Amino acid sequence: MPITVDHLRRHAVARSLFAPTTLPAAIERMGFVQADPLRAPARAQDLTLRHRVHDYRAGDLEARYPELEVEEDFFVNYGFVTPALHRLMHPRTPRTKWSKARWRKASEVLAFVRERGVVHPREVDARFQHGTTRNWFGGSSNASTELLDGMHYRGLLRVARREAGTRCYAAREPHAPAPDAAAALDAMVDVIVAKYAPLPSRTLSQLVMCLAAAAPQWRDARAAALARANKRLPGARVEGIDWTWPAGENPADPAHAPRDEVRLLAPFDPVAWDRRRFEAFWRWPYRFEAYTPARKRVLGHYALPLLWRDRVVGWANVAVRDGRMQPEVGFFGPRIDEPAFVAAVDDELHRMHRFLRLA
Repeated sequence: MPITVDHLRRHAVARSLFAPTTLPAAIERMGFVQADPLRAPARAQDLTLRHRVHDYRAGDLEARYPELEVEEDFFVNYGFVTPALHRLMHPRTPRTKWSKARWRKASEVLAFVRERGVVHPREVDARFQHGTTRNWFGGSSNASTELLDGMHYRGLLRVARREAGTRCYAAREPHAPAPDAAAALDAMVDVIVAKYAPLPSRTLSQLVMCLAAAAPQWRDARAAALARANKRLPGARVEGIDWTWPAGENPADPAHAPRDEVRLLAPFDPVAWDRRRFEAFWRWPYRFEAYTPARKRVLGHYALPLLWRDRVVGWANVAVRDGRMQPEVGFFGPRIDEPAFVAAVDDELHRMHRFLRLA
């Protein structure tokens, strides 16, 4: 049977929105959960996990983080990764090399962190008084915070917990280098494909190139990893686009039939993340407008794509004012008045209400 866009779309929705499970199991299955600090009405990682974790509430990941087998780190974006994925990316050799003086400061801070166990950036700043430094966009940043960020990226520190959103660090023992760089890169590509499949070829290429930040030590090996992926993973050309998905999966499987459900998705949810795929599947452009001037916004500050069955038919902006949830729904195309849809929207809003701890 020839693969169609309908097959690909249903496959994408069914495989990503799997039956809700435990928080550890969901993270293990996803491999990587993208994070974002904006709360509108909750952080992106929480909005993503609520569809995939049974009875998930906003803030559960941050509250349970210290007890979970999970690491904060940069993969193709910043977020939460499994220990297995973390080991694949480290030890890193960043392109920006530190001077001897910088390494000396890092060694002093590392000894301090080991002595204290877990430190807040303000403790480091109070102890060492590093002052301020110019950041990448020309402003002024706390030098201790920047040093800690660099030590975290290099694998010298791990995020132990957060306090009011601020990362608190503990020392970590360095990982041993991967014995086979090609195998490690292939495994990282497999995480990408498992997370975002089915993938248009341009998106797969874009994400593999993003591994320059995840594993800068293998920056020059990315093109070969992409070529291997295109050979070893299944795919098809559909409507002029080359698509890729994990081995052993069949986009035409009739089990991917959509359910009568409405889901409000985070802008960074795997179902909606790839704007190229979004337009191929749903024939309209979705844009994240949180950083767009208000007068130029079309969908709203933090529009959540509204998925009905296997179709994104509109969006919603959800605000909480005076302890009450206030959703505003918009449609791409005619408004849907089908009773099953109306009931499904009501169910989703009740789930959102509970997720936001308003019930």
